Amino acid sequence: MRASNLEHNDLSLHPTAKNQPLRILTNFAPQDWLVLGYLTFLNLALFAAKGKGVATSALQMGTLLLVCAAVVVSVRAQRFTHKLWAPLAYRLSLQGIVQFSYFFLGAYLPLVNPRSLDASLYSIDLRFFGFEGCLWADSHITPFASEWFAFFYFCYFFLLLSHSIPIVMFSRNERLLSEFSIGILTLFCIGQIVYVLVPGYGPVRELAPLFTRKFPHGLWLDSVMRTVASGGAQKDIFPSLHTAAPTFLTLFSYRHRHQAPYRYTWPIVGFFAINIIAATMYLRWHWVIDVVAGLVLAGVGWWLGVFVTYFELRRRQLHQLPASWPPFRAGRA
Repeated sequence: MRASNLEHNDLSLHPTAKNQPLRILTNFAPQDWLVLGYLTFLNLALFAAKGKGVATSALQMGTLLLVCAAVVVSVRAQRFTHKLWAPLAYRLSLQGIVQFSYFFLGAYLPLVNPRSLDASLYSIDLRFFGFEGCLWADSHITPFASEWFAFFYFCYFFLLLSHSIPIVMFSRNERLLSEFSIGILTLFCIGQIVYVLVPGYGPVRELAPLFTRKFPHGLWLDSVMRTVASGGAQKDIFPSLHTAAPTFLTLFSYRHRHQAPYRYTWPIVGFFAINIIAATMYLRWHWVIDVVAGLVLAGVGWWLGVFVTYFELRRRQLHQLPASWPPFRAGRA
């Protein structure tokens, strides 16, 4: 009888114990589901992969998933609430891991889908657009044009970092942070999943016999070629993220043009975006349909960032949930 009473009292002290998993899931934000879903897909795709290197890719992708899941669950369960390390680990686990996973795709993509759909993509261009951008540019190759477009192509990385680091790490505007993060994560998660489904090497390999001119050597052109050869995923063409990301940044900056610094930077970002998009075809890495798909993806990412943020912030306020993105605080939560 005494043992039974003790057991009853222990349960009464923890009335929400049964609801703990549900509460954790309620605290999850859209970006948590998006990134964990992306990493889960990459891991599941390896079950059908064959060939040397599958074990290494499985270890890499599995580690990324486990680290991300551990951080997200501990933060959403409010077990990890340190004023600095919790928000920092959370941001690196989402934004950082998605970006970092790209560097594994060079070995990963040929394993999960060894095919190449370049011929199909080329036929789509001819059928629906009536031309191929890189073949048109072939007759306009000059040292100046090559350096011009190579410079802007290389600036893609700086354009992305110049927005990601200040907004994700330092912004105190929760709406702006959420719109940007959900949008940019949508681009890379969806884009890199589609790389698996629509693999290809681009015109640089498929149309090699048709090109009549070689690119002249130059500072920026040589730098771009070395970077792509050493760090590129090679089969990452559809959709063009070099199109999607700068276009998204332009849309995002224009939407927030009423505040600094975007009222000054949105035309500059737009100018860079136009030249980066042109560079993807001039440098023979993307089909026209890749660029079109990138533009569509940018629009989808921008719209989801705005739409999902609106409802998510209302949901969290209505149910008094923790912040969607754990803020850097002066003390523990």
